[in-house]
Amino acid sequence: MPSAGDTRTPERISEAGAPRGNPFGARFVAPLYLGASLNPVNSSIIATALVAIAAALHIPVGDTAILISSLYLTSALAQPAAGRLAEEFGPRRIFVAGITLVLVAGIVGSLAHSLTALIVARVLIGAGTSAGYPAAMLLIRRRAEQTGHAAPPREVLGGLSITGAATVAVGPAIGGLLIGGAGWRAAFWINIPVAAVALFLALTGIARDPDPVRFGSPRALASRIDLLGMLGFGGSLTALMIFLDALPRLDWPALAATLVLAAALAGWELRAAQPFLDVRLLVANGALTRTYLRNGLTLMGTYVILYGLTQWLEVARGLSAYQAGLMLMPMGVLTALAARVVSRRAAVRWPLIACAVLLLVGAMATLFVGSGTPIAAVICVTAVFGLTSGAGTVANQTVLYQEAPAAALGTASGLLRTFGYIGSIASAAITGTAFHRGVSDSGLHSIAWVLVAISALVLVMTVLDRQLARADRHHTDQPPAGARDPGPAPSTEPTRTELPRTELPSTESRSADMTTGTHTTPALDPARTALLLMDFQPVVLGAVPDPQGVLARAGEALAWARAHGTHVVFVRVALADKDAAAVPAHNKTFSQAVAAGYLTDGTAATAVHESLKAEEDDLTVRKTRISAFASDTDLRAELRARNVDTLILAGLSTSGVVLTTLRQAADEDYRLFLLADATADPDPEVHRVLMEKVFPHQAEIISTADLAALSTAAQ
Repeated sequence: MPSAGDTRTPERISEAGAPRGNPFGARFVAPLYLGASLNPVNSSIIATALVAIAAALHIPVGDTAILISSLYLTSALAQPAAGRLAEEFGPRRIFVAGITLVLVAGIVGSLAHSLTALIVARVLIGAGTSAGYPAAMLLIRRRAEQTGHAAPPREVLGGLSITGAATVAVGPAIGGLLIGGAGWRAAFWINIPVAAVALFLALTGIARDPDPVRFGSPRALASRIDLLGMLGFGGSLTALMIFLDALPRLDWPALAATLVLAAALAGWELRAAQPFLDVRLLVANGALTRTYLRNGLTLMGTYVILYGLTQWLEVARGLSAYQAGLMLMPMGVLTALAARVVSRRAAVRWPLIACAVLLLVGAMATLFVGSGTPIAAVICVTAVFGLTSGAGTVANQTVLYQEAPAAALGTASGLLRTFGYIGSIASAAITGTAFHRGVSDSGLHSIAWVLVAISALVLVMTVLDRQLARADRHHTDQPPAGARDPGPAPSTEPTRTELPRTELPSTESRSADMTTGTHTTPALDPARTALLLMDFQPVVLGAVPDPQGVLARAGEALAWARAHGTHVVFVRVALADKDAAAVPAHNKTFSQAVAAGYLTDGTAATAVHESLKAEEDDLTVRKTRISAFASDTDLRAELRARNVDTLILAGLSTSGVVLTTLRQAADEDYRLFLLADATADPDPEVHRVLMEKVFPHQAEIISTADLAALSTAAQ
């Protein structure tokens, strides 16, 4: 059963069968990289088409700016929303749906004959491309967990950053080449072949989401995805962008609307059962919140140069848009190189400090750039920002992956991109304010001074962030990313793909008496022992890593119990109509289960898994809350009737039924053994902490391989 604090539908993280060969090979990562690059490509390539679009549609060039802002606004809203939908309905489904939407948008834009049609196409592009990055992050985490990796290879996460950051810089040059050769419609039809290839690669290279879609009632679905939270977030963000776009004029109504909507959003999300924007998490998890701010400020500084310097080159230096784009090519190349170097490092603190220092150096160098500065020197300045962008994007993404809750990684990844979009829009406002009387050297220097302040703030934030140092120390003690995690001690069972195991010392050493320090040989009487197999149901199995492995080890424990005359108790969670009606609204876990309808009694999803066959003498209890003792059968009385004084526990999840049942059984003075390798949790880190830090105070932590030795010791 999901943990008491987890109100989401069980996370879809398992895949049917382990992939053969390299699980992170080109077949898997190629569609992810291509899908994640669609958004930044479309963000930058349109810049070189605006003049041609205005001429073709006979409208002022200024009117075409909405084609840029519409994509930015849509993307800022859709990135976290797409992440939330990927968590709810499966990342592959959302990834494929997004690419399909881009394909449709490419067709709409290619056939458009009005600005309205082009705006529609850009909104569709923004919505479709926004699915690429958060869904890719979820797919990567799912693949890592499904293949038993402690973490995905660093180069895989780095590749997402490389494709995103580098394409922003080279987009204007590519756009200039395409528009010059094929006309402005190329900025739209280029999405058709690229999306078609990405769609083919995704359908053939990414395993299907294993669980069927569970919509439930419209009200339940709106609650699960927090539709009101999404709308509130969209409204407050829209008002903020209107305010920023109006600068240097102060749009007081837009600012007031931003503050009012933000306050209302925070109040709603504090009460929401499954908040879209988890305000409590942002307050409690300072490392994650600082990552959002640091990433947004860093990208703000980078985009200030990308936009401001480009305009200055075209006006003050007389370069064409294509020539200005070519000058940014070294910036794009160095972005990719810096991202690749940083992606190979486990540590993040020093790359982030170096990023902030480079940002400050680039800002100060810009103060000395003027109309007489050699082009080579200007290129060197842009190169510094390329290094900043590459290092900062990868390092911040790594921190996000480490700090974000596993179940909310999609939304968290989307929010990272949203902060980046806010930074880019703010940078446009800064540039517009500096150049509102004309593009000049003094305006460029005003931008540089703002950038000095931004970079100084980023540097102070990074240097004073102690969590970065602690995270580096923690991860240097972990297996290299991409390596399988065998656990601190080798298992006595044959090697298999499985959840990283808790370190299990020898049977004798685990039985040390906590008060005297003496050692006893743990033994059990099988006839007075009951094996509790808890929540091994399809509805729960889909939420844990390596469901087949943990199910197989539960089967091994069941076979041992059958052979030694141990009592067997099957525990399952399911709600009859009367049980569902009795669930109060303030019970976060079960009220959401009732609304979603995924714990309904009598369905295949809530039955004990078919591989665990019950026999006539076995006891099966149906529970209506998390603990095994909260059942429609008096479990205590049944155990007393069988003269049971010892329990062996195995179940799903570690932080749910196992935790609550173990604590309750300990208070009732049962002797307890816990099968660590037949127990799993959606969050492997939670599983590890409970096994190592909490459960040893109430139970003997053993593996299925220890059962034979324990029963022999009793003879």
